[in-house]
Amino acid sequence: MLIEQQQTGLKQKPHLFVTLAQSEAEVREAQRLRYKVFAEEMGARLESADTGLDKDIFDPYCDHLLVRDGATNEVVGTYRILTPSQAKKIGGYYSQQEFDLTRLLHLSDSMVEVGRSCVHPDHRNGATIALLWGGLAKYMQTYNFEYMMGCASVGMADGGHLAASLYHQLKDKHLSPIEWRVFPRCALPMDHLRQDLDAPVPPLVKGYLRAGSYICGEPAWDPDFNTADLLIFLPMARVNDRYARHFLGK
Repeated sequence: MLIEQQQTGLKQKPHLFVTLAQSEAEVREAQRLRYKVFAEEMGARLESADTGLDKDIFDPYCDHLLVRDGATNEVVGTYRILTPSQAKKIGGYYSQQEFDLTRLLHLSDSMVEVGRSCVHPDHRNGATIALLWGGLAKYMQTYNFEYMMGCASVGMADGGHLAASLYHQLKDKHLSPIEWRVFPRCALPMDHLRQDLDAPVPPLVKGYLRAGSYICGEPAWDPDFNTADLLIFLPMARVNDRYARHFLGK
C-alpha cells in the first residue's frame, strides 16, 4: 500500500508528503534519521552505532512510514509499524522487551505496534506530526486493525524527575482500565523521584492522548536510550470525533 498525503504551499507544490518505504534504500533513510535523532541528539547507545544507522532485528519485519520534504526529498519524519502477522514471525512485539504485555496479548490478532517515531529538528511542527498521524490512521483503516500500541519516550536528562512528574499528572485522567494494564520490566524508580514538577507533555504523547489513547501503567526505564517509556494503547473505536473526521474521513 502506498500512502499519499500532502501538505501543500501557496503554489500547491507539496512541502511535505508521506509514503511507505518501498525498498531497503528507503528503510536506510529512515534508519539514518533515527540515528541522527536518537544517537547524535539524545545520546542513545546503539549497537549499530558504527554504521551511522539506528537498526535492529525488528526493522526487516516492519513497514516504515516516511515523511519527505518536497523540496529536497529528504526523509524528515518516520514511524515503523509492526503488524500482528509480522510480530508472530519474529516472536513478539518490541514493547515486550520493556513491558509484560500479558493483559493485552489476547487482542494481538488485531493489534499493531508503532514505534521508533522521530522527526528532524528542523521539521518539528504540526504539519509533520499531522502527516505521520494521518499516515498511521490511513494504515489502520486500510487493513482494519482495531488496536494500536507502542512506547512513547520521555527524555531523562534530568535523571527522571520530569518523566515521573509527567506520569503523576497524567495518570488520573488517562490511565487504562485495569484489564489493559501492563507492567514495566525495568521500572522507573518513582518513589525516589520528584513527582510534583510542572512537566510539559511531549508533542507525540499529547497527540496520542488527544486522539483517545490510554497510558497502560507506570513507565519503564530504557537505559540504552536513557528514556522513560510509557506504553500507549489506542482502541480505534475510541478515537475521538475530531481526529476521526480529520484523519479517517468520518
